Amino acid sequence: MYQISAKGPREAIEPAWDALAWTDPSPAGAVDAKEDGRHAWRLDAYCETAEEADACKAIVEEVSPQLNVVIEALEDRDWVTLSLEGLPPVEAGRFIVAGSHVLAKSAPGKTPILIEAGPAFGTGHHGTTLGCLIGLEHVLRSARPQKVLDIGTGSGLLAIAAIKTGSKRAWGTEIDTDSVRVANENAAKNHVANAFKTFETGGGMNTTIRKDAPCDLVFANILFRPLVGLAPEIERLTAPGGHIILSGLLSPQEPLVRKAYGNRGLALVKRVRRDGWSSLVFRKAD
Repeated sequence: MYQISAKGPREAIEPAWDALAWTDPSPAGAVDAKEDGRHAWRLDAYCETAEEADACKAIVEEVSPQLNVVIEALEDRDWVTLSLEGLPPVEAGRFIVAGSHVLAKSAPGKTPILIEAGPAFGTGHHGTTLGCLIGLEHVLRSARPQKVLDIGTGSGLLAIAAIKTGSKRAWGTEIDTDSVRVANENAAKNHVANAFKTFETGGGMNTTIRKDAPCDLVFANILFRPLVGLAPEIERLTAPGGHIILSGLLSPQEPLVRKAYGNRGLALVKRVRRDGWSSLVFRKAD
Protein backbone atom coordinates (compact mmCIF):
# COMPACT_ATOMS: atom_id res chain seq x y z
CA MET A 1 0.00 0.00 0.00
CA TYR A 2 1.20 3.50 -0.84
CA GLN A 3 0.27 6.92 0.55
CA ILE A 4 0.54 10.01 -1.64
CA SER A 5 0.57 13.25 0.35
CA ALA A 6 0.81 16.97 -0.31
CA LYS A 7 0.35 20.11 1.77
CA GLY A 8 -0.55 23.57 0.57
CA PRO A 9 -3.24 26.22 0.29
CA ARG A 10 -6.84 25.19 -0.20
CA GLU A 11 -6.94 26.61 -3.73
CA ALA A 12 -4.20 24.10 -4.71
CA ILE A 13 -5.40 21.10 -2.68
CA GLU A 14 -9.05 21.15 -3.77
CA PRO A 15 -8.47 20.86 -7.55
CA ALA A 16 -5.94 18.08 -6.90
CA TRP A 17 -8.54 16.25 -4.78
CA ASP A 18 -11.15 16.67 -7.50
CA ALA A 19 -8.79 15.39 -10.19
CA LEU A 20 -7.90 12.25 -8.22
CA ALA A 21 -11.46 11.57 -7.07
CA TRP A 22 -13.08 12.05 -10.46
CA THR A 23 -10.55 10.55 -12.88
CA ASP A 24 -12.34 7.56 -14.37
CA PRO A 25 -10.89 5.12 -13.44
CA SER A 26 -8.85 6.71 -10.68
CA PRO A 27 -5.52 5.20 -9.64
CA ALA A 28 -6.41 6.11 -6.04
CA GLY A 29 -8.41 3.74 -3.86
CA ALA A 30 -9.27 6.53 -1.42
CA VAL A 31 -8.72 10.29 -1.38
CA ASP A 32 -9.01 12.67 1.56
CA ALA A 33 -8.51 16.44 1.83
CA LYS A 34 -8.75 18.42 5.05
CA GLU A 35 -7.47 21.44 6.92
CA ASP A 36 -4.04 20.92 8.42
CA GLY A 37 -3.47 23.93 10.59
CA ARG A 38 -4.17 27.58 10.01
CA HIS A 39 -4.22 28.56 6.33
CA ALA A 40 -2.99 25.09 5.28
CA TRP A 41 -4.64 22.03 3.78
CA ARG A 42 -3.47 18.44 3.33
CA LEU A 43 -4.20 15.92 0.59
CA ASP A 44 -3.82 12.17 1.16
CA ALA A 45 -4.44 9.44 -1.39
CA TYR A 46 -4.00 5.68 -1.03
CA CYS A 47 -3.38 3.02 -3.66
CA GLU A 48 -2.18 -0.55 -3.99
CA THR A 49 0.81 -0.41 -6.36
CA ALA A 50 3.85 1.76 -7.04
CA GLU A 51 2.58 2.33 -10.59
CA GLU A 52 -0.73 3.68 -9.24
CA ALA A 53 1.16 5.89 -6.78
CA ASP A 54 3.22 7.36 -9.62
CA ALA A 55 0.02 7.95 -11.60
CA CYS A 56 -1.54 9.78 -8.62
CA LYS A 57 1.57 11.93 -8.25
CA ALA A 58 1.48 12.82 -11.94
CA ILE A 59 -2.19 13.84 -11.77
CA VAL A 60 -1.64 16.07 -8.74
CA GLU A 61 1.47 17.71 -10.24
CA GLU A 62 -0.33 18.40 -13.50
CA VAL A 63 -3.32 20.06 -11.81
CA SER A 64 -1.43 21.79 -8.98
CA PRO A 65 2.27 22.06 -9.95
CA GLN A 66 3.01 24.22 -6.90
CA LEU A 67 2.45 21.25 -4.56
CA ASN A 68 5.31 19.06 -3.34
CA VAL A 69 3.98 15.52 -3.67
CA VAL A 70 5.47 12.77 -1.48
CA ILE A 71 5.00 9.01 -1.97
CA GLU A 72 5.43 6.71 1.03
CA ALA A 73 5.22 2.90 1.14
CA LEU A 74 3.03 1.78 4.06
CA GLU A 75 2.93 -1.39 6.11
CA ASP A 76 0.23 -3.86 5.20
CA ARG A 77 -2.90 -2.43 6.85
CA ASP A 78 -6.34 -1.40 5.56
CA TRP A 79 -5.37 2.22 4.94
CA VAL A 80 -8.36 2.84 2.67
CA THR A 81 -10.67 2.30 5.61
CA LEU A 82 -8.39 3.95 8.13
CA SER A 83 -8.20 7.09 5.99
CA LEU A 84 -11.97 7.50 6.28
CA GLU A 85 -12.36 6.69 9.97
CA GLY A 86 -13.19 9.52 12.29
CA LEU A 87 -15.25 11.44 9.74
CA PRO A 88 -17.81 13.62 11.50
CA PRO A 89 -21.50 12.84 11.03
CA VAL A 90 -23.29 14.48 8.11
CA GLU A 91 -26.68 16.09 8.59
CA ALA A 92 -28.87 17.02 5.62
CA GLY A 93 -32.42 17.92 6.49
CA ARG A 94 -33.99 14.92 8.20
CA PHE A 95 -30.98 12.68 7.48
CA ILE A 96 -27.91 11.94 9.58
CA VAL A 97 -25.16 9.81 8.04
CA ALA A 98 -22.48 8.34 10.29
CA GLY A 99 -20.82 5.23 11.69
CA SER A 100 -22.44 3.11 14.39
CA HIS A 101 -20.55 4.76 17.27
CA VAL A 102 -22.02 8.16 16.31
CA LEU A 103 -25.53 6.99 15.43
CA ALA A 104 -25.88 5.42 18.87
CA LYS A 105 -25.82 8.98 20.24
CA SER A 106 -27.51 10.74 17.32
CA ALA A 107 -30.21 13.34 17.71
CA PRO A 108 -33.77 12.00 18.02
CA GLY A 109 -36.12 12.67 15.15
CA LYS A 110 -33.44 12.19 12.50
CA THR A 111 -33.48 9.43 9.86
CA PRO A 112 -30.24 7.54 10.58
CA ILE A 113 -28.15 6.04 7.78
CA LEU A 114 -25.33 3.76 8.89
CA ILE A 115 -22.30 4.08 6.62
CA GLU A 116 -19.07 2.81 8.16
CA ALA A 117 -15.66 3.83 6.84
CA GLY A 118 -14.85 1.92 3.67
CA PRO A 119 -13.62 2.19 0.08
CA ALA A 120 -16.91 2.83 -1.77
CA PHE A 121 -17.76 6.42 -2.66
CA GLY A 122 -20.58 8.03 -0.73
CA THR A 123 -20.13 8.88 2.93
CA GLY A 124 -22.21 12.03 2.58
CA HIS A 125 -19.23 14.34 3.09
CA HIS A 126 -18.67 15.15 -0.57
CA GLY A 127 -20.67 18.04 -2.01
CA THR A 128 -22.34 15.78 -4.58
CA THR A 129 -23.70 13.24 -2.09
CA LEU A 130 -24.81 15.97 0.29
CA GLY A 131 -26.53 17.77 -2.59
CA CYS A 132 -28.43 14.61 -3.52
CA LEU A 133 -29.66 14.17 0.05
CA ILE A 134 -30.89 17.76 0.06
CA GLY A 135 -32.52 17.07 -3.31
CA LEU A 136 -34.27 14.02 -1.86
CA GLU A 137 -35.51 16.14 1.03
CA HIS A 138 -37.05 18.50 -1.55
CA VAL A 139 -38.76 15.64 -3.43
CA LEU A 140 -40.20 14.23 -0.21
CA ARG A 141 -42.08 17.48 0.45
CA SER A 142 -44.48 16.72 -2.40
CA ALA A 143 -44.04 13.05 -3.35
CA ARG A 144 -43.49 9.57 -1.95
CA PRO A 145 -41.54 7.67 -4.62
CA GLN A 146 -42.22 3.94 -4.38
CA LYS A 147 -39.67 2.56 -6.86
CA VAL A 148 -36.15 3.98 -6.92
CA LEU A 149 -33.14 3.52 -9.20
CA ASP A 150 -29.68 4.64 -8.03
CA ILE A 151 -27.20 4.74 -10.93
CA GLY A 152 -23.61 4.64 -9.67
CA THR A 153 -24.82 3.87 -6.17
CA GLY A 154 -21.36 3.73 -4.51
CA SER A 155 -21.98 3.01 -0.82
CA GLY A 156 -25.74 2.74 -1.44
CA LEU A 157 -26.38 5.77 0.77
CA LEU A 158 -28.95 7.50 -1.46
CA ALA A 159 -31.05 4.41 -2.13
CA ILE A 160 -30.97 3.53 1.57
CA ALA A 161 -32.12 7.07 2.43
CA ALA A 162 -35.04 6.71 0.01
CA ILE A 163 -36.15 3.37 1.48
CA LYS A 164 -35.90 4.68 5.03
CA THR A 165 -38.27 7.50 4.08
CA GLY A 166 -40.97 5.35 2.50
CA SER A 167 -39.81 3.90 -0.82
CA LYS A 168 -40.77 0.24 -1.21
CA ARG A 169 -37.98 -0.91 -3.52
CA ALA A 170 -34.65 0.37 -4.83
CA TRP A 171 -32.20 -0.92 -7.40
CA GLY A 172 -28.57 0.17 -7.54
CA THR A 173 -26.08 -0.09 -10.40
CA GLU A 174 -22.29 0.03 -10.20
CA ILE A 175 -19.39 -0.69 -12.55
CA ASP A 176 -17.08 -1.48 -9.63
CA THR A 177 -17.22 -4.94 -8.03
CA ASP A 178 -16.14 -3.74 -4.58
CA SER A 179 -18.80 -1.03 -4.58
CA VAL A 180 -21.49 -3.60 -5.42
CA ARG A 181 -20.40 -5.67 -2.43
CA VAL A 182 -20.22 -2.65 -0.11
CA ALA A 183 -23.62 -1.32 -1.19
CA ASN A 184 -25.31 -4.67 -0.58
CA GLU A 185 -23.55 -4.99 2.79
CA ASN A 186 -24.71 -1.49 3.76
CA ALA A 187 -28.27 -2.43 2.80
CA ALA A 188 -28.07 -5.30 5.29
CA LYS A 189 -26.52 -3.11 8.01
CA ASN A 190 -29.37 -0.61 7.58
CA HIS A 191 -32.00 -3.41 7.65
CA VAL A 192 -33.24 -2.69 4.11
CA ALA A 193 -31.68 -5.65 2.27
CA ASN A 194 -35.15 -6.97 1.45
CA ALA A 195 -35.89 -3.76 -0.47
CA PHE A 196 -32.52 -2.81 -2.01
CA LYS A 197 -30.11 -4.68 -4.27
CA THR A 198 -27.16 -3.47 -6.34
CA PHE A 199 -26.07 -5.00 -9.65
CA GLU A 200 -22.73 -4.73 -11.43
CA THR A 201 -23.74 -3.03 -14.66
CA GLY A 202 -23.45 0.31 -16.45
CA GLY A 203 -26.29 2.83 -16.39
CA GLY A 204 -29.70 1.19 -16.01
CA MET A 205 -28.89 -1.56 -18.49
CA ASN A 206 -30.01 -4.59 -16.52
CA THR A 207 -32.84 -6.96 -17.38
CA THR A 208 -34.32 -6.90 -13.87
CA ILE A 209 -34.29 -3.12 -13.71
CA ARG A 210 -35.70 -2.67 -17.20
CA LYS A 211 -38.57 -5.07 -16.46
CA ASP A 212 -39.38 -3.21 -13.25
CA ALA A 213 -39.21 0.27 -14.83
CA PRO A 214 -40.37 2.95 -14.85
CA CYS A 215 -39.19 4.24 -11.46
CA ASP A 216 -40.64 7.10 -9.47
CA LEU A 217 -37.19 8.43 -8.55
CA VAL A 218 -33.85 8.05 -10.31
CA PHE A 219 -30.55 9.09 -8.74
CA ALA A 220 -27.46 9.47 -10.93
CA ASN A 221 -24.47 10.75 -8.96
CA ILE A 222 -21.79 9.90 -11.48
CA LEU A 223 -19.72 12.06 -13.87
CA PHE A 224 -20.56 14.92 -16.21
CA ARG A 225 -20.15 13.11 -19.55
CA PRO A 226 -22.10 9.98 -18.57
CA LEU A 227 -24.87 12.21 -17.17
CA VAL A 228 -25.28 13.82 -20.57
CA GLY A 229 -24.98 10.56 -22.50
CA LEU A 230 -27.47 8.72 -20.29
CA ALA A 231 -30.14 11.43 -20.52
CA PRO A 232 -32.38 9.49 -22.99
CA GLU A 233 -32.18 6.28 -20.97
CA ILE A 234 -32.74 7.98 -17.61
CA GLU A 235 -35.76 9.80 -19.01
CA ARG A 236 -37.22 6.48 -20.28
CA LEU A 237 -36.62 4.80 -16.91
CA THR A 238 -38.50 7.57 -15.06
CA ALA A 239 -42.25 7.32 -14.52
CA PRO A 240 -44.58 10.20 -15.48
CA GLY A 241 -44.63 12.62 -12.56
CA GLY A 242 -41.38 11.10 -11.27
CA HIS A 243 -38.19 12.86 -10.23
CA ILE A 244 -34.55 12.65 -11.29
CA ILE A 245 -31.71 13.78 -9.01
CA LEU A 246 -28.40 14.30 -10.81
CA SER A 247 -24.96 15.10 -9.45
CA GLY A 248 -21.27 14.63 -10.11
CA LEU A 249 -20.98 17.82 -12.14
CA LEU A 250 -19.04 20.96 -11.41
CA SER A 251 -21.13 24.11 -11.35
CA PRO A 252 -19.71 25.39 -14.71
CA GLN A 253 -20.88 22.11 -16.34
CA GLU A 254 -24.44 22.68 -15.22
CA PRO A 255 -25.80 24.37 -18.39
CA LEU A 256 -25.01 21.39 -20.66
CA VAL A 257 -26.67 18.94 -18.26
CA ARG A 258 -29.70 21.19 -17.91
CA LYS A 259 -29.95 21.37 -21.69
CA ALA A 260 -29.63 17.58 -22.13
CA TYR A 261 -32.51 16.90 -19.74
CA GLY A 262 -34.57 19.99 -20.48
CA ASN A 263 -34.65 19.03 -24.16
CA ARG A 264 -36.39 15.81 -23.12
CA GLY A 265 -39.26 17.65 -21.49
CA LEU A 266 -37.95 17.47 -17.95
CA ALA A 267 -38.44 20.50 -15.68
CA LEU A 268 -35.72 21.67 -13.30
CA VAL A 269 -37.35 22.08 -9.89
CA LYS A 270 -34.36 22.36 -7.53
CA ARG A 271 -30.67 23.17 -7.70
CA VAL A 272 -28.17 22.62 -4.86
CA ARG A 273 -24.61 23.92 -4.94
CA ARG A 274 -22.02 22.71 -2.45
CA ASP A 275 -18.23 23.16 -2.59
CA GLY A 276 -18.23 23.93 -6.30
CA TRP A 277 -20.47 20.97 -7.21
CA SER A 278 -24.05 21.11 -8.47
CA SER A 279 -26.94 18.73 -7.83
CA LEU A 280 -30.03 19.10 -10.00
CA VAL A 281 -33.57 17.85 -9.39
CA PHE A 282 -35.82 17.38 -12.42
CA ARG A 283 -39.48 16.41 -12.61
CA LYS A 284 -41.04 14.50 -15.51
CA ALA A 285 -44.45 15.71 -16.65
CA ASP A 286 -47.49 13.61 -15.68
